[in-house]
Amino acid sequence: MSAPERPPSLDPVAAARWALQINRRASPWLHEEVASRMQERLDFIKLQPRQWVHWEPVRGGLQAHGALQKRYPQAQVWLAHAQAQQAMVARDALQKPWWQASRWWAPRMHWGLPPDGQAQMLWANMLLHTSAQPQQLLKTWHKALASDGFLMFSCLGPDSLRELRGVYAQQGWPEPAHEFTDMHDWGDMLVEAGFAEPVMDMERIRLSFDSPERLLDELRGLGRNLHVQRFAGMRGRHWRNQLMQALLALAKPEEGGRLVLSFEVVYGHALKPQPRAQVSAQTEIGLDQMRNMLRSGLAKPDKV
Repeated sequence: MSAPERPPSLDPVAAARWALQINRRASPWLHEEVASRMQERLDFIKLQPRQWVHWEPVRGGLQAHGALQKRYPQAQVWLAHAQAQQAMVARDALQKPWWQASRWWAPRMHWGLPPDGQAQMLWANMLLHTSAQPQQLLKTWHKALASDGFLMFSCLGPDSLRELRGVYAQQGWPEPAHEFTDMHDWGDMLVEAGFAEPVMDMERIRLSFDSPERLLDELRGLGRNLHVQRFAGMRGRHWRNQLMQALLALAKPEEGGRLVLSFEVVYGHALKPQPRAQVSAQTEIGLDQMRNMLRSGLAKPDKV
């Protein structure tokens, strides 16, 4: 069964509005932490990218970007953004001043996407769950990668914010967030987009907060409520007071009375396979095409 073109409870207009709201130079703490854990998975990958793409590094993790550059110091880096505003923030945050010598010795950073089929790695951290058209985005990533290049991504899974969802349900309020996609569905979508050998896993991260205000501040940095049936319009001061009181139900005695939220983090890794030769009942293959097939290992004749 093919997955829907977009998550059924995600409002594409709200997702587009959220994509425009980026005006800071610091990435969310949770995103940086997830990126650090995702980088540990790179230890098991032998391929050393010569060119790689960081998809929306400000939200994905500016500290993570620096760590990736240290891991691949000679690789060309492409910074890709869906919105021009994000590109401007990334440029201000990541581009070294002209007077620093390291700027002239380091590989040049590029803006946008490389030519199709050139990148050996595409890195996208904690972004896919906010996309209104995730299948189209996966196809864009597939197109950017070279054959045998690989994709590394992470996103929120369906068990995220279950405590907050429980509070809202108890109050009779609409959902506080749209439904997040299961990792098995992401695996199916990767295959549908043309990727091979998808490897999916997940873990749960629990964050604790000393006050409802601190909890809400963290959530505002992570995203917005993109549910199609969320509250319409602005809430008043009375409702905010109700929310603050309701959030106290998240306090856990075993956590010293701190408010606890759980996040399910999904990690994905997949390869772009070598293209298959199109074979029909009668096939004509040019000499140049045959040479390319022999170099890539697609054709292995008994005699040459």
